[in-house]
Amino acid sequence: MKNELILDTNPKSSVAEAIRIIRTNLQFSSADKEVKTILVTSSIAGEGKSFTSSNLAIAFAQNGKRVLLIDCDLRRGRLHKIFGLENDKGLSNLLISDIQADFSGYLKKTNIKNLFLLSSGSVPPNPSELLDSKKNKTLIQLLSKKFDYVIFDGTPVGGLTDSVIMSKYVDKVVVVCAINYTKVEQLVNTQKTLENIGADIAGVIVNKIPESYSSYYGGYYGHYYQND
Repeated sequence: MKNELILDTNPKSSVAEAIRIIRTNLQFSSADKEVKTILVTSSIAGEGKSFTSSNLAIAFAQNGKRVLLIDCDLRRGRLHKIFGLENDKGLSNLLISDIQADFSGYLKKTNIKNLFLLSSGSVPPNPSELLDSKKNKTLIQLLSKKFDYVIFDGTPVGGLTDSVIMSKYVDKVVVVCAINYTKVEQLVNTQKTLENIGADIAGVIVNKIPESYSSYYGGYYGHYYQND
């Protein structure tokens, strides 16, 4: 599988620099409250959401912060594959256990200093119900006290309620879209859906920008537009 952890394998690339800029923007995205929990979502599959959340988590960890990356796609989660770890037990399994007593046993160390992963776990019959449970809300509050940053890799908003549910529990939401892939109406619908439930959208990441579009960022990654 292609190594997607650009911040680790090619930290001096323009892609890595773009992600570090996004990290900085998120750190200063709110003057009124501390930003500790961030949900990364998209409109549809294939826009680079998991790539973004993984590298953003590394960027925070490389900045000396203790970071937990959580795979909230309980249907098709793949963060464990990106990091080369097992998915024998994860978020779905933890949410049907005693979270107060057991959560540390579900966290996996990655090869990145300061970065831990809570993978998606077994595919449950009721992903939305698990994410919308009081236990999940309690877990998020608990983990946000244990880590400097908790980054959630959610499902696409289009057709699923999972990320809409998760957006209620986090400080900021980042939406990923892709050039020549995401339709404008899809992105608009995603924004409206999140805003309708009061989600705090930090901004939109435009991904997969061709080099001809941007001489600075180039290649795979693109720009970050802050939501004013």
